Amino acid sequence: MTLVAVTLCACNSNPVYKSYEEYPVYDGSDLELTYTPRTSKFRVWAPTATEVKLLLYDNGAEGAAYETLDMKRSDEGTWLKEIEDDLKGKFYTFQVRIGEKWLDETPGMWVKATGVNGKRAAILDMADTNPDGWENDKRPEQVNFTDIVLYEVHVRDFSVSPNSGMKNKGKFLAFTETGTKNTAGEATGIDHLKELGVTHVHLLPAFDYASVDETRLNEKKYNWGYDPLNYNVPEGSYATNPYDPACRIKEFKQMVQALHKAGIRVVMDVVYNHTFTGEKSHLNLLAPGYFYRMNADSTWSNASGCGNETASERAMMRKFMIESVVHWATEYHVDGFRFDLMGIHDIETMNEIRAALDKVDTSIFIYGEGWTAAGSPLAEEKRALKKNAKELDNIAVFSDDIRDALKGSWMHSEIPGFVSGTDSLEESVKFGVVGATQHAQVDYTKPIYSKAPYVNNPTQIINYVSCHDDMCLVDKLKESKPEGATDEELVRFNKLAQTVVFTSQGVPFIYAGEEVYRNKKGVHNTYQSPDSINQINWDNKTSYKDIFDYYKGLVALRKTHPAFRIPKQDMIQQNLQFIDSLAPNVVAFTLNNHVNGDTWKDILVIYNGNRKAVSVQIPEGKWNLVCHDGKIDLNGFAPVEKNTFKVERSSASILYKQD
Repeated sequence: MTLVAVTLCACNSNPVYKSYEEYPVYDGSDLELTYTPRTSKFRVWAPTATEVKLLLYDNGAEGAAYETLDMKRSDEGTWLKEIEDDLKGKFYTFQVRIGEKWLDETPGMWVKATGVNGKRAAILDMADTNPDGWENDKRPEQVNFTDIVLYEVHVRDFSVSPNSGMKNKGKFLAFTETGTKNTAGEATGIDHLKELGVTHVHLLPAFDYASVDETRLNEKKYNWGYDPLNYNVPEGSYATNPYDPACRIKEFKQMVQALHKAGIRVVMDVVYNHTFTGEKSHLNLLAPGYFYRMNADSTWSNASGCGNETASERAMMRKFMIESVVHWATEYHVDGFRFDLMGIHDIETMNEIRAALDKVDTSIFIYGEGWTAAGSPLAEEKRALKKNAKELDNIAVFSDDIRDALKGSWMHSEIPGFVSGTDSLEESVKFGVVGATQHAQVDYTKPIYSKAPYVNNPTQIINYVSCHDDMCLVDKLKESKPEGATDEELVRFNKLAQTVVFTSQGVPFIYAGEEVYRNKKGVHNTYQSPDSINQINWDNKTSYKDIFDYYKGLVALRKTHPAFRIPKQDMIQQNLQFIDSLAPNVVAFTLNNHVNGDTWKDILVIYNGNRKAVSVQIPEGKWNLVCHDGKIDLNGFAPVEKNTFKVERSSASILYKQD
């Protein structure tokens, strides 16, 4: 950024800038706190401040400051104070004066450790938070992004049910417990994840968020966590002791370590697009207005739908986002990041985040929601929107195209989709099968949303039918079921939907508990609903064992056969061929020539969205049937040699041919 001359106001010697673009940019890596046993150096960026004070505390939440110190103006808009003493175990805040007004105290925005409820920053040695063996922790092996199977879960939902068998209910440590069982003695928790076969656990926000009072956890107040308070600090309510700043950090690391040991990577849901509050946020209390976008009439812009939106295009917000994800990737060994409302962020910032994480590990996965919740002052062509995904470097977006084609409209719960028998969605399903890439056999005028391919390669697309937002799959299918549809048919719809997800090109994503037929009692958005609505009922694994086994089979099919994990668009174009002249509501295709190194020479996949069986003319040859009528067996059910094959109602069939 080019800096221009600024003037100093004679009355209080603080700089006056004509625009946010004129604000100085600090290039150093020592913002907030640099601790050693001999000295603690505090540096805060507050370029428009008249004065900045550092307040030191003995306690993380209560009591007055035992010392208040003036900080000195330093380089590039920063203020500095160095204390020659061992301050480990103490707490601090900054307080900024703008003109004649003292703003509220803040722990700062770069803060990495806090006391209870995140109000005061904590002074500790991060090395003290490492669990035993942390230096030997390794990311599980991964070759391509398309090898990933994502499992989205809320920390509390995972373990809080009375039948979870886990002791550390609602805590990070629940993910470290092995040997846990449901009422019938079947595996739960991390053992269940290993059995299912997922490669990545996507944690709903696990940074320090504002809506849960960590001093009153007996109230069991629930929230998804999309209300950021301190971006670089783990959430205290998920720790066994939220008053101890080191506890939440160590237990988060123990969770990552345990998942890695189980062969599972960890994705963090990050919410840099807004803060819990605007005016009194830890960002705004340092440099009022700078970190946010405003409308032309000076009101707060609100593309997040939460009252404010951050300005990623500004140099210090961009710097913060980059340094924040690198901190989680290095200090906590996090393996991926899901960006909430990524369409609010600018493309340049997202690509710089990709570049920074590539320096850590190129296998770190980045994906996000390619949309906003409302309009933004940032020009659309600059936003990290789904339609601009080709401009993103190895960053994936969610496919609402395949989601709503399969299960029906997210906005209108009564409208069903392809799997429930709705007509004329074949091209939308085909669009999903090729992972939103370019393919000569897809008519791009017909998909329900996008009218053109929008990614460079299938590594950039997340295929899913439900997530934490809106109705979960079971509830949606029930709400939109055709007249006369039975419970048995709903199970068929469910299995068919996930079969499409797992046999389409791209990265498959499931919502935790879908594999045990999880419902949320029809509640659309459960961000404040009680545990009775949100918890995973682990006894469902016994009640719906057939569904679990089918999901497990889909994961195994995908992991065993790289034909379903093609990483490049041209490989899809050359080796995936749709079968034409099919009955309505039927989609079929072949994957040919040992594509992507598959042991099967040719694979035939048929989806029947009709509530009745259909006959399909299939290519000649000796086929082996591995998926049929809601069952999967990778060893094969039976050989198929006839040219006419019957696909059962509301189901998929998968066949393969050897050389």
